[in-house]
Amino acid sequence: MTEAPSPVRTAVVLGGSHTGMLAAAALAGLAERVVVVERDELPVAPAPRKGLPQARHAHMLWSGGVRALEELLPGVTAELRAAGARRAPVTTDMVVLSAHGWFRRWPESHHVLLAGRDLFDATVRARVLADERVELLDGTEVSDLIGGSEAVTGVRLRGRDGRERTLDAGLVVDASGRGSGAPRWLTDLGLPTPEQREVDSGLAYASRLYLAPEQARDGFPVVNVQSDARGDGPGRAGFLLPIENGRWIVTLNGTRGGEPTSANASGDDFARFAREELRHPLIGQLLARAEPLSDVAFTRTTVNRRYFYERMPAWPDNFTVLGDALAAYNPVYGHGLAVGAQSAVILRDVVRRHGWGTPGVARRVQKAVARPVGAAWDLATGQDVFYPGATENGPTLRDRLLARYVDRLMSTATGNGRVARRVTDVTSLERRAEVLLGPGVLLAAAVGPLKPALTAPPLTAEELKRAGLR
Repeated sequence: MTEAPSPVRTAVVLGGSHTGMLAAAALAGLAERVVVVERDELPVAPAPRKGLPQARHAHMLWSGGVRALEELLPGVTAELRAAGARRAPVTTDMVVLSAHGWFRRWPESHHVLLAGRDLFDATVRARVLADERVELLDGTEVSDLIGGSEAVTGVRLRGRDGRERTLDAGLVVDASGRGSGAPRWLTDLGLPTPEQREVDSGLAYASRLYLAPEQARDGFPVVNVQSDARGDGPGRAGFLLPIENGRWIVTLNGTRGGEPTSANASGDDFARFAREELRHPLIGQLLARAEPLSDVAFTRTTVNRRYFYERMPAWPDNFTVLGDALAAYNPVYGHGLAVGAQSAVILRDVVRRHGWGTPGVARRVQKAVARPVGAAWDLATGQDVFYPGATENGPTLRDRLLARYVDRLMSTATGNGRVARRVTDVTSLERRAEVLLGPGVLLAAAVGPLKPALTAPPLTAEELKRAGLR
Protein backbone atom coordinates (compact mmCIF):
# COMPACT_ATOMS: atom_id res chain seq x y z
CA MET A 1 0.00 0.00 0.00
CA THR A 2 1.26 3.48 -0.91
CA GLU A 3 1.77 5.68 2.11
CA ALA A 4 -0.35 8.86 2.16
CA PRO A 5 1.60 12.10 1.80
CA SER A 6 2.47 13.92 5.00
CA PRO A 7 0.53 17.14 5.61
CA VAL A 8 3.91 18.86 5.71
CA ARG A 9 4.34 18.01 2.01
CA THR A 10 0.78 18.91 1.07
CA ALA A 11 -0.08 22.24 -0.58
CA VAL A 12 -3.61 23.63 -0.60
CA VAL A 13 -4.55 26.19 -3.24
CA LEU A 14 -7.71 28.19 -2.61
CA GLY A 15 -9.42 29.00 -5.91
CA GLY A 16 -9.56 26.99 -9.11
CA SER A 17 -9.50 29.82 -11.62
CA HIS A 18 -6.55 31.02 -13.73
CA THR A 19 -4.08 31.96 -10.96
CA GLY A 20 -5.10 29.09 -8.70
CA MET A 21 -4.57 26.45 -11.36
CA LEU A 22 -1.20 27.91 -12.31
CA ALA A 23 -0.18 28.01 -8.63
CA ALA A 24 -1.07 24.31 -8.44
CA ALA A 25 1.09 23.63 -11.50
CA ALA A 26 3.93 25.59 -9.91
CA LEU A 27 3.78 23.51 -6.72
CA ALA A 28 3.19 20.10 -8.28
CA GLY A 29 6.91 19.43 -8.56
CA LEU A 30 7.64 20.62 -5.01
CA ALA A 31 4.83 19.12 -2.92
CA GLU A 32 3.82 15.46 -2.86
CA ARG A 33 0.18 16.46 -3.05
CA VAL A 34 -1.54 19.64 -4.25
CA VAL A 35 -5.24 20.12 -3.43
CA VAL A 36 -7.18 22.83 -5.29
CA VAL A 37 -10.27 23.96 -3.38
CA GLU A 38 -12.94 25.69 -5.47
CA ARG A 39 -16.38 26.92 -4.44
CA ASP A 40 -17.93 26.35 -7.89
CA GLU A 41 -18.39 23.05 -9.62
CA LEU A 42 -15.97 23.37 -12.51
CA PRO A 43 -16.98 22.34 -16.04
CA VAL A 44 -14.82 19.97 -18.06
CA ALA A 45 -15.20 21.77 -21.41
CA PRO A 46 -15.10 25.54 -22.00
CA ALA A 47 -18.32 26.77 -20.39
CA PRO A 48 -19.56 29.58 -18.10
CA ARG A 49 -19.59 29.17 -14.33
CA LYS A 50 -21.39 31.07 -11.60
CA GLY A 51 -18.34 32.36 -9.73
CA LEU A 52 -16.68 33.94 -12.77
CA PRO A 53 -19.13 36.43 -14.27
CA GLN A 54 -16.24 38.44 -15.72
CA ALA A 55 -15.69 35.59 -18.20
CA ARG A 56 -18.39 37.17 -20.35
CA HIS A 57 -16.13 40.18 -20.94
CA ALA A 58 -12.99 40.57 -23.04
CA HIS A 59 -9.70 39.05 -21.87
CA MET A 60 -6.17 39.07 -23.21
CA LEU A 61 -2.86 37.60 -22.11
CA TRP A 62 0.13 39.88 -22.69
CA SER A 63 3.34 38.22 -23.84
CA GLY A 64 4.96 38.59 -20.40
CA GLY A 65 2.17 36.33 -19.13
CA VAL A 66 2.37 34.02 -22.14
CA ARG A 67 6.03 33.34 -21.37
CA ALA A 68 5.20 32.54 -17.74
CA LEU A 69 2.31 30.31 -18.78
CA GLU A 70 4.53 28.39 -21.17
CA GLU A 71 7.23 28.00 -18.52
CA LEU A 72 4.73 26.36 -16.15
CA LEU A 73 2.86 24.32 -18.79
CA PRO A 74 5.13 23.74 -21.81
CA GLY A 75 3.15 23.45 -25.02
CA VAL A 76 -0.07 24.96 -23.66
CA THR A 77 0.19 27.98 -25.97
CA ALA A 78 0.12 25.65 -28.98
CA GLU A 79 -2.92 23.91 -27.48
CA LEU A 80 -4.72 27.23 -27.07
CA ARG A 81 -3.92 28.26 -30.62
CA ALA A 82 -5.04 24.87 -31.96
CA ALA A 83 -8.35 25.49 -30.16
CA GLY A 84 -8.69 28.85 -31.93
CA ALA A 85 -6.90 31.36 -29.69
CA ARG A 86 -5.41 34.23 -31.66
CA ARG A 87 -1.83 35.52 -31.44
CA ALA A 88 -1.87 39.25 -32.19
CA PRO A 89 1.46 41.06 -32.72
CA VAL A 90 1.87 44.35 -30.86
CA THR A 91 1.36 46.89 -32.39
CA THR A 92 1.33 45.41 -35.90
CA ASP A 93 -2.15 43.92 -35.60
CA MET A 94 -3.63 46.71 -33.50
CA VAL A 95 -5.63 49.77 -34.50
CA VAL A 96 -5.50 51.99 -31.42
CA LEU A 97 -6.76 55.52 -30.82
CA SER A 98 -4.95 56.84 -27.76
CA ALA A 99 -5.61 60.08 -25.93
CA HIS A 100 -2.91 61.54 -28.20
CA GLY A 101 -4.11 60.22 -31.54
CA TRP A 102 -3.87 57.04 -33.61
CA PHE A 103 -0.88 54.79 -33.02
CA ARG A 104 0.96 53.61 -36.07
CA ARG A 105 1.12 49.87 -36.64
CA TRP A 106 4.81 49.48 -35.95
CA PRO A 107 6.75 46.22 -36.58
CA GLU A 108 6.09 43.55 -33.93
CA SER A 109 7.63 44.20 -30.53
CA HIS A 110 5.58 41.84 -28.37
CA HIS A 111 2.23 40.06 -28.65
CA VAL A 112 -1.02 39.25 -26.92
CA LEU A 113 -2.93 35.97 -26.86
CA LEU A 114 -6.66 36.45 -27.43
CA ALA A 115 -9.41 33.96 -26.56
CA GLY A 116 -12.64 33.71 -24.63
CA ARG A 117 -12.01 33.36 -20.91
CA ASP A 118 -13.80 30.00 -20.84
CA LEU A 119 -11.35 28.63 -23.41
CA PHE A 120 -8.34 30.01 -21.53
CA ASP A 121 -9.48 28.46 -18.26
CA ALA A 122 -10.60 25.08 -19.63
CA THR A 123 -7.33 24.54 -21.52
CA VAL A 124 -5.16 25.41 -18.54
CA ARG A 125 -7.38 23.45 -16.12
CA ALA A 126 -7.21 20.29 -18.23
CA ARG A 127 -3.42 20.43 -18.35
CA VAL A 128 -3.04 21.03 -14.61
CA LEU A 129 -5.52 18.37 -13.52
CA ALA A 130 -3.90 15.80 -15.81
CA ASP A 131 -1.04 15.76 -13.28
CA GLU A 132 -1.82 12.98 -10.80
CA ARG A 133 -0.22 15.00 -8.01
CA VAL A 134 -3.00 17.62 -8.29
CA GLU A 135 -6.48 17.00 -6.83
CA LEU A 136 -9.61 19.10 -7.20
CA LEU A 137 -12.17 19.67 -4.45
CA ASP A 138 -14.84 21.68 -6.24
CA GLY A 139 -18.19 22.61 -4.74
CA THR A 140 -16.23 23.29 -1.53
CA GLU A 141 -15.86 26.54 0.42
CA VAL A 142 -13.04 27.68 2.70
CA SER A 143 -14.36 29.04 5.97
CA ASP A 144 -11.10 29.75 7.79
CA LEU A 145 -7.39 29.21 8.17
CA ILE A 146 -6.04 26.88 10.84
CA GLY A 147 -3.01 27.90 12.86
CA GLY A 148 -1.82 31.05 14.56
CA SER A 149 0.04 34.27 13.96
CA GLU A 150 3.34 32.39 13.59
CA ALA A 151 2.25 29.80 11.05
CA VAL A 152 -0.74 28.49 9.10
CA THR A 153 -1.15 24.72 9.33
CA GLY A 154 -4.22 24.11 7.18
CA VAL A 155 -7.74 25.21 6.27
CA ARG A 156 -11.28 24.57 7.44
CA LEU A 157 -13.61 23.51 4.61
CA ARG A 158 -17.36 23.31 4.10
CA GLY A 159 -18.61 20.82 1.52
CA ARG A 160 -21.73 20.64 -0.63
CA ASP A 161 -23.60 18.91 2.19
CA GLY A 162 -22.78 21.70 4.67
CA ARG A 163 -20.44 19.55 6.73
CA GLU A 164 -17.16 21.05 7.87
CA ARG A 165 -13.78 19.36 8.00
CA THR A 166 -10.16 20.37 8.23
CA LEU A 167 -7.37 19.84 5.73
CA ASP A 168 -3.81 20.03 7.04
CA ALA A 169 -1.15 21.57 4.81
CA GLY A 170 2.46 22.64 4.74
CA LEU A 171 1.59 25.56 2.46
CA VAL A 172 -1.70 27.37 1.76
CA VAL A 173 -1.96 29.63 -1.29
CA ASP A 174 -4.93 31.99 -1.44
CA ALA A 175 -5.87 32.58 -5.09
CA SER A 176 -9.60 32.93 -4.40
CA GLY A 177 -10.05 36.24 -6.21
CA ARG A 178 -11.63 39.58 -5.33
CA GLY A 179 -13.82 37.96 -2.66
CA SER A 180 -10.84 36.60 -0.70
CA GLY A 181 -11.29 36.24 3.04
CA ALA A 182 -7.56 36.76 3.70
CA PRO A 183 -7.86 40.16 5.47
CA ARG A 184 -10.32 38.70 7.98
CA TRP A 185 -8.46 35.41 8.28
CA LEU A 186 -5.22 37.21 9.15
CA THR A 187 -6.81 39.41 11.81
CA ASP A 188 -8.53 36.33 13.26
CA LEU A 189 -5.04 34.85 13.65
CA GLY A 190 -4.03 37.90 15.68
CA LEU A 191 -2.21 39.81 12.94
CA PRO A 192 -2.69 43.52 12.13
CA THR A 193 -5.18 44.72 9.55
CA PRO A 194 -3.35 44.84 6.20
CA GLU A 195 -2.76 48.13 4.42
CA GLN A 196 -5.12 48.55 1.49
CA ARG A 197 -5.60 51.06 -1.33
CA GLU A 198 -8.47 51.49 -3.75
CA VAL A 199 -8.66 53.55 -6.93
CA ASP A 200 -12.17 53.46 -8.36
CA SER A 201 -12.65 55.19 -11.69
CA GLY A 202 -16.36 54.35 -11.54
CA LEU A 203 -16.01 52.38 -14.76
CA ALA A 204 -18.94 50.27 -15.92
CA TYR A 205 -18.51 47.55 -18.54
CA ALA A 206 -20.86 46.16 -21.17
CA SER A 207 -19.78 43.32 -23.47
CA ARG A 208 -21.31 41.37 -26.32
CA LEU A 209 -20.24 38.53 -28.63
CA TYR A 210 -20.53 38.94 -32.39
CA LEU A 211 -19.93 36.75 -35.41
CA ALA A 212 -17.53 38.72 -37.61
CA PRO A 213 -18.37 39.33 -41.27
CA GLU A 214 -17.27 36.26 -43.22
CA GLN A 215 -14.32 37.96 -44.90
CA ALA A 216 -13.07 39.36 -41.56
CA ARG A 217 -13.09 36.14 -39.52
CA ASP A 218 -9.40 35.43 -39.89
CA GLY A 219 -6.55 37.81 -39.15
CA PHE A 220 -8.54 40.98 -38.43
CA PRO A 221 -6.73 43.41 -36.11
CA VAL A 222 -7.61 44.39 -32.57
CA VAL A 223 -9.47 47.72 -32.47
CA ASN A 224 -9.20 49.91 -29.39
CA VAL A 225 -10.70 53.38 -28.92
CA GLN A 226 -9.34 54.73 -25.65
CA SER A 227 -10.63 57.46 -23.39
CA ASP A 228 -8.69 60.45 -22.07
CA ALA A 229 -8.49 60.37 -18.27
CA ARG A 230 -7.53 64.05 -18.19
CA GLY A 231 -10.17 65.28 -20.62
CA ASP A 232 -13.40 67.06 -19.72
CA GLY A 233 -16.30 64.87 -18.65
CA PRO A 234 -16.49 61.09 -18.22
CA GLY A 235 -14.22 58.71 -20.08
CA ARG A 236 -15.75 56.39 -22.66
CA ALA A 237 -13.82 53.64 -24.41
CA GLY A 238 -14.23 50.38 -26.27
CA PHE A 239 -12.30 47.52 -27.75
CA LEU A 240 -12.93 44.75 -30.22
CA LEU A 241 -10.93 41.54 -29.84
CA PRO A 242 -10.97 38.82 -32.53
CA ILE A 243 -11.19 35.46 -30.71
CA GLU A 244 -11.87 31.82 -31.57
CA ASN A 245 -14.47 30.55 -34.05
CA GLY A 246 -14.63 33.70 -36.14
CA ARG A 247 -16.08 35.75 -33.30
CA TRP A 248 -15.45 39.23 -31.99
CA ILE A 249 -15.89 40.05 -28.33
CA VAL A 250 -16.63 43.74 -27.92
CA THR A 251 -16.46 45.59 -24.62
CA LEU A 252 -17.68 49.16 -24.18
CA ASN A 253 -17.11 51.11 -20.99
CA GLY A 254 -17.61 54.49 -19.40
CA THR A 255 -16.80 56.20 -16.12
CA ARG A 256 -19.23 58.02 -13.82
CA GLY A 257 -21.82 59.87 -15.88
CA GLY A 258 -20.83 58.15 -19.10
CA GLU A 259 -21.58 54.51 -18.36
CA PRO A 260 -23.25 52.14 -20.82
CA THR A 261 -25.88 51.21 -18.21
CA SER A 262 -27.43 47.78 -17.99
CA ALA A 263 -30.63 49.25 -19.43
CA ASN A 264 -29.32 51.23 -22.38
CA ALA A 265 -26.53 48.76 -23.22
CA SER A 266 -29.02 46.16 -24.44
CA GLY A 267 -30.15 45.54 -28.01
CA ASP A 268 -29.41 48.11 -30.69
CA ASP A 269 -28.23 50.68 -28.15
CA PHE A 270 -24.99 48.76 -27.63
CA ALA A 271 -23.92 49.51 -31.21
CA ARG A 272 -25.26 53.07 -30.88
CA PHE A 273 -23.02 53.69 -27.86
CA ALA A 274 -20.03 52.42 -29.85
CA ARG A 275 -20.92 54.58 -32.81
CA GLU A 276 -21.93 57.82 -31.08
CA GLU A 277 -20.42 57.95 -27.59
CA LEU A 278 -16.80 56.92 -28.23
CA ARG A 279 -14.16 59.32 -29.48
CA HIS A 280 -14.33 57.67 -32.91
CA PRO A 281 -17.19 55.63 -34.48
CA LEU A 282 -15.01 52.85 -35.93
CA ILE A 283 -16.17 50.08 -33.57
CA GLY A 284 -19.81 51.00 -34.14
CA GLN A 285 -19.26 50.96 -37.90
CA LEU A 286 -17.74 47.48 -37.68
CA LEU A 287 -20.61 46.17 -35.54
CA ALA A 288 -23.18 47.31 -38.11
CA ARG A 289 -21.89 44.50 -40.35
CA ALA A 290 -21.50 41.81 -37.66
CA GLU A 291 -24.09 39.41 -36.23
CA PRO A 292 -24.86 39.57 -32.48
CA LEU A 293 -24.46 36.16 -30.81
CA SER A 294 -25.22 36.96 -27.16
CA ASP A 295 -27.05 39.27 -24.84
CA VAL A 296 -25.17 42.19 -23.36
CA ALA A 297 -23.22 41.38 -20.18
CA PHE A 298 -22.81 44.21 -17.69
CA THR A 299 -20.60 44.77 -14.65
CA ARG A 300 -19.36 47.46 -12.30
CA THR A 301 -16.68 45.24 -10.76
CA THR A 302 -13.78 47.31 -12.03
CA VAL A 303 -12.26 48.96 -8.94
CA ASN A 304 -8.48 48.72 -8.52
CA ARG A 305 -7.86 47.21 -5.08
CA ARG A 306 -4.49 46.21 -3.65
CA TYR A 307 -3.47 44.75 -0.30
CA PHE A 308 0.12 45.54 0.66
CA TYR A 309 0.79 42.26 2.42
CA GLU A 310 4.50 42.61 1.71
CA ARG A 311 4.54 45.57 4.16
CA MET A 312 2.99 43.66 7.07
CA PRO A 313 5.15 43.84 10.21
CA ALA A 314 4.60 40.11 10.73
CA TRP A 315 3.55 37.35 8.38
CA PRO A 316 2.66 33.72 9.14
CA ASP A 317 4.76 30.93 7.69
CA ASN A 318 3.11 28.62 5.15
CA PHE A 319 0.61 31.15 3.78
CA THR A 320 0.75 33.35 0.68
CA VAL A 321 -1.74 35.37 -1.38
CA LEU A 322 -1.71 35.68 -5.18
CA GLY A 323 -3.83 36.96 -8.06
CA ASP A 324 -6.92 39.11 -7.56
CA ALA A 325 -6.92 38.18 -3.87
CA LEU A 326 -3.74 40.26 -3.62
CA ALA A 327 -4.38 42.95 -6.23
CA ALA A 328 -7.31 43.36 -8.61
CA TYR A 329 -7.06 45.81 -11.48
CA ASN A 330 -9.45 47.66 -13.71
CA PRO A 331 -9.79 45.01 -16.44
CA VAL A 332 -9.57 47.59 -19.23
CA TYR A 333 -5.78 47.28 -19.06
CA GLY A 334 -5.78 43.50 -19.47
CA HIS A 335 -3.01 42.68 -16.99
CA GLY A 336 -4.71 40.38 -14.47
CA LEU A 337 -4.06 37.09 -16.31
CA ALA A 338 -0.41 37.96 -17.00
CA VAL A 339 0.33 38.96 -13.41
CA GLY A 340 -1.29 35.76 -12.15
CA ALA A 341 0.95 33.65 -14.39
CA GLN A 342 4.10 35.57 -13.46
CA SER A 343 3.26 35.29 -9.76
CA ALA A 344 2.88 31.52 -10.05
CA VAL A 345 6.36 31.29 -11.58
CA ILE A 346 7.74 33.39 -8.72
CA LEU A 347 6.01 31.12 -6.19
CA ARG A 348 7.70 28.07 -7.73
CA ASP A 349 11.11 29.70 -7.97
CA VAL A 350 11.17 31.10 -4.42
CA VAL A 351 10.01 27.84 -2.80
CA ARG A 352 12.47 25.84 -4.91
CA ARG A 353 15.35 28.18 -4.10
CA HIS A 354 14.82 28.37 -0.34
CA GLY A 355 13.34 24.94 0.30
CA TRP A 356 9.90 23.60 1.17
CA GLY A 357 8.88 24.49 4.71
CA THR A 358 11.81 26.82 5.33
CA PRO A 359 10.85 29.48 7.88
CA GLY A 360 10.14 32.77 6.17
CA VAL A 361 9.73 31.36 2.65
CA ALA A 362 6.08 32.44 2.42
CA ARG A 363 7.05 36.00 3.33
CA ARG A 364 9.75 35.88 0.64
CA VAL A 365 7.11 34.88 -1.90
CA GLN A 366 4.86 37.75 -0.80
CA LYS A 367 7.65 40.27 -1.21
CA ALA A 368 8.75 38.86 -4.56
CA VAL A 369 5.30 38.89 -6.19
CA ALA A 370 4.97 42.56 -5.24
CA ARG A 371 7.21 43.34 -8.25
CA PRO A 372 4.87 42.27 -11.09
CA VAL A 373 1.86 43.28 -8.99
CA GLY A 374 3.29 46.77 -8.51
CA ALA A 375 4.10 47.16 -12.20
CA ALA A 376 0.52 46.39 -13.24
CA TRP A 377 -0.85 48.50 -10.39
CA ASP A 378 1.10 51.56 -11.52
CA LEU A 379 -0.06 51.10 -15.12
CA ALA A 380 -3.72 50.91 -14.09
CA THR A 381 -3.91 53.49 -11.33
CA GLY A 382 -1.64 55.95 -13.15
CA GLN A 383 -4.59 56.52 -15.49
CA ASP A 384 -7.60 55.81 -13.29
CA VAL A 385 -6.59 58.12 -10.46
CA PHE A 386 -7.44 61.15 -12.62
CA TYR A 387 -11.14 60.36 -12.98
CA PRO A 388 -13.35 62.38 -10.59
CA GLY A 389 -14.06 60.47 -7.39
CA ALA A 390 -11.47 57.75 -8.07
CA THR A 391 -9.76 58.37 -4.73
CA GLU A 392 -10.73 60.27 -1.59
CA ASN A 393 -8.07 62.97 -2.01
CA GLY A 394 -7.47 62.96 -5.75
CA PRO A 395 -4.13 62.45 -7.53
CA THR A 396 -0.96 62.89 -5.49
CA LEU A 397 1.95 65.06 -6.60
CA ARG A 398 3.77 61.87 -7.64
CA ASP A 399 0.73 60.83 -9.69
CA ARG A 400 0.69 64.18 -11.48
CA LEU A 401 4.42 64.28 -12.22
CA LEU A 402 4.44 60.71 -13.48
CA ALA A 403 1.35 61.30 -15.61
CA ARG A 404 2.92 64.34 -17.30
CA TYR A 405 5.91 62.24 -18.35
CA VAL A 406 3.77 59.28 -19.45
CA ASP A 407 1.58 61.67 -21.47
CA ARG A 408 4.66 62.93 -23.24
CA LEU A 409 5.86 59.38 -23.89
CA MET A 410 2.52 58.26 -25.29
CA SER A 411 2.34 61.29 -27.55
CA THR A 412 5.87 60.55 -28.77
CA ALA A 413 5.01 56.88 -29.33
CA THR A 414 2.37 57.80 -31.91
CA GLY A 415 5.17 58.96 -34.21
CA ASN A 416 8.35 57.27 -32.95
CA GLY A 417 8.65 53.49 -33.32
CA ARG A 418 11.59 53.17 -30.93
CA VAL A 419 9.66 54.84 -28.10
CA ALA A 420 6.57 52.81 -28.97
CA ARG A 421 8.63 49.66 -28.49
CA ARG A 422 9.89 50.80 -25.09
CA VAL A 423 6.32 51.56 -24.02
CA THR A 424 5.14 48.10 -25.08
CA ASP A 425 8.13 46.56 -23.29
CA VAL A 426 6.41 47.76 -20.12
CA THR A 427 2.73 47.28 -21.01
CA SER A 428 3.47 43.69 -22.08
CA LEU A 429 5.00 43.11 -18.60
CA GLU A 430 8.23 41.92 -20.18
CA ARG A 431 10.44 44.69 -18.81
CA ARG A 432 10.28 47.00 -15.81
CA ALA A 433 9.25 50.65 -16.04
CA GLU A 434 12.87 51.76 -15.54
CA VAL A 435 13.45 51.25 -19.29
CA LEU A 436 11.30 54.34 -19.83
CA LEU A 437 13.85 56.44 -17.95
CA GLY A 438 16.88 55.60 -20.08
CA PRO A 439 18.78 58.54 -21.64
CA GLY A 440 17.63 57.68 -25.18
CA VAL A 441 13.97 57.53 -24.17
CA LEU A 442 14.20 60.77 -22.17
CA LEU A 443 15.75 62.55 -25.16
CA ALA A 444 13.15 61.15 -27.55
CA ALA A 445 10.34 62.28 -25.25
CA ALA A 446 11.81 65.78 -25.17
CA VAL A 447 11.92 65.87 -29.00
CA GLY A 448 8.40 64.43 -29.42
CA PRO A 449 6.88 62.52 -32.36
CA LEU A 450 9.08 62.17 -35.45
CA LYS A 451 6.15 61.54 -37.80
CA PRO A 452 3.00 63.62 -38.25
CA ALA A 453 -0.23 62.58 -36.57
CA LEU A 454 -2.46 60.14 -38.44
CA THR A 455 -5.79 61.59 -39.51
CA ALA A 456 -7.69 58.28 -39.84
CA PRO A 457 -7.64 54.74 -38.40
CA PRO A 458 -4.61 52.85 -39.79
CA LEU A 459 -6.66 50.07 -41.43
CA THR A 460 -5.41 48.78 -44.76
CA ALA A 461 -7.57 48.96 -47.86
CA GLU A 462 -7.88 45.18 -47.74
CA GLU A 463 -9.05 45.24 -44.11
CA LEU A 464 -11.61 47.92 -44.86
CA LYS A 465 -12.93 45.82 -47.73
CA ARG A 466 -13.08 42.63 -45.66
CA ALA A 467 -15.00 44.41 -42.89
CA GLY A 468 -17.48 45.82 -45.41
CA LEU A 469 -16.37 49.41 -44.87
CA ARG A 470 -15.27 49.93 -48.48
